Amino acid sequence: MRTNGSRREFLKVAAGLSALAAGSRAVDAAAQAQPLRPTPSCPGSAAPTARQTEGPYFKPDSPLRASLLEPGIVGTQIVVTGMVLSTTCQPIARALIDVWHADDRGGYDNTGFRLRGHQFTDDQGRYRLETIVPGVYVGRTRHFHVKVQPPNRSVLTTQLYFPGEAVNARDPIFSPELVMRVSETTTGKAGTFDFVVDLGRR
Repeated sequence: MRTNGSRREFLKVAAGLSALAAGSRAVDAAAQAQPLRPTPSCPGSAAPTARQTEGPYFKPDSPLRASLLEPGIVGTQIVVTGMVLSTTCQPIARALIDVWHADDRGGYDNTGFRLRGHQFTDDQGRYRLETIVPGVYVGRTRHFHVKVQPPNRSVLTTQLYFPGEAVNARDPIFSPELVMRVSETTTGKAGTFDFVVDLGRR
């Protein structure tokens, strides 16, 4: 038979365990709410990605898709990967990335959505795009048009370029800081580029 003293001790222990469990849940919730850590490739601060003109060929409401490859599209395939980061190098989850570009002959589809699409970064701020290497056309070197928008923030409109292109020097819009790192693969090319956005802009 339990005495009053032992009952009081039991209730104190039970209350302590309950408080400990509640505290643990609060710590877990706080940890989940914390922003992601800066990535090793970004030491703690970074300048925002340069903005560039949208150009005349943007179309809203592109399809949600990470691959722009579809029947009838020809050209050298390329997979572009990277992250969307804040200026403090924290990955940004669910950032919108909208891409559009010319086909391998330098032409844009302005009636449909070929070589146009958008996607969202994953919970680690990563994106992966499958498409083809765009062609050149009068006045322009090879490039991708990109819009990047973190949740509830302003849109970054910019362009990405290829290294070593002879036409780069003759393109008045070309910017060296927007050149991707590109390598050859067994199936085509691989490119990488990390976008840095200013979360202070709304």
